[in-house]
Amino acid sequence: MREDFLHYLWKHKKFQTGILQTVSNESVEVLSTGFYNYDAGPDFFNAKVRIAGQLWAGNVEIHLKSSDWFAHHHETDPRYDNVVLHVVWEHDAEVFRSNSSAIATLELRQFVDDGILHNCQQLFRDKQKWIPCEKDIGSIDDFTLQNWLERIYIERLELRSEAIRAMLKVSNNDWEATLFKLLAKNFGLKVNGEAFLCMANSLDFSVVRKVRPELLQLEALFFGQAGLLEAASEEGYFIGLKKEYAFLQKKFNVTTALVTPKFGRLRPPNFPTIRLAQLAALYHRSSCLFSELMAAKEASDFDHLLDARASSYWDTHYTFGNVSRKCTKRLSDDFVNLLVINSIVPLKFCYAQSQGKDINEQLLALMTQLAKEKNSILRKFQEIGMTVGHALHSQALLQLKNHYCNYKKCLQCDIGNHILNRN
Repeated sequence: MREDFLHYLWKHKKFQTGILQTVSNESVEVLSTGFYNYDAGPDFFNAKVRIAGQLWAGNVEIHLKSSDWFAHHHETDPRYDNVVLHVVWEHDAEVFRSNSSAIATLELRQFVDDGILHNCQQLFRDKQKWIPCEKDIGSIDDFTLQNWLERIYIERLELRSEAIRAMLKVSNNDWEATLFKLLAKNFGLKVNGEAFLCMANSLDFSVVRKVRPELLQLEALFFGQAGLLEAASEEGYFIGLKKEYAFLQKKFNVTTALVTPKFGRLRPPNFPTIRLAQLAALYHRSSCLFSELMAAKEASDFDHLLDARASSYWDTHYTFGNVSRKCTKRLSDDFVNLLVINSIVPLKFCYAQSQGKDINEQLLALMTQLAKEKNSILRKFQEIGMTVGHALHSQALLQLKNHYCNYKKCLQCDIGNHILNRN
């Protein structure tokens, strides 16, 4: 038996309410289970219960055993003086408040249906399963599933907003600068995300604004700040970049970032040289990228707004000095899709919140227009019967796996709740 399961039973009244009695054989009527407390103190605040005909309003504490009251030293803690009912699975000791007055105790196991206990045991029994409900999740009805996925996707956006607000604070509430940092991080992908973010953080965005009209200077700024102009080369393009960067360093008093991007474990199209050249091209072609992206509502809008092609030198190069087969280095549809999912949509959500607007439905609709990501977690969900049709599904399932399944938070999950309450 798990204590969080007792919390679940109490919160949702999953017990036989009509015949409740305390361990002293006094009748109990639960009028309100109270509000769940996520912080220190009693488990439920402001509950209302009628015990032996007398109405009590106060807090409820829940334990596996009554004696846990003393194991946790609640008898000396004044925060527990307003507890009006002690709910336990097994009663093994009388409990008292700090003033020595007795507290009514409800032994819940006498009043819980065997069916829900069986479902709970089935859900948590096999510790080797990839997720606790892997045998049942594919049979959940579509209405329950889709509503839950939408809710946890919004939850994912809320979590990402915390990081965005931290960036915004560092950027002195400059939304354009915050967009630049978000895009830089995501242009670097997993391998170079932190290095690219370090590069973006090393620059005052006002410098990017001033340099933006000259593509060579913008490239020089990004390459130089990332530490990619340290090598020696006789190529005219490379020499020009170094010359421009030296000029910009002196003019704007900028210093090279501390983290140098990596080339290892990357396919050539994701080399930091190519991604930084594309990022420079994107900012060179648009002087009001933030406002344009915030105004966009349809997936097709982003194909144009994020259309960026690295300068002509990179048509025949992936790194400085090494000639390759000619190939235009334009942002792919898949890469644009990832930028929208991981940068643009979270920023739109956070920006709308800052203005007191609710655009959740608009963002949910947008996510259904975007292609799903591809990774091992999503492939595994598909193997156990889940449909991953678009980016809303894929993002919600990543949230589900990483924030619920991995911690066995089935009792806080609508899918787990649905399984527990099956006949």
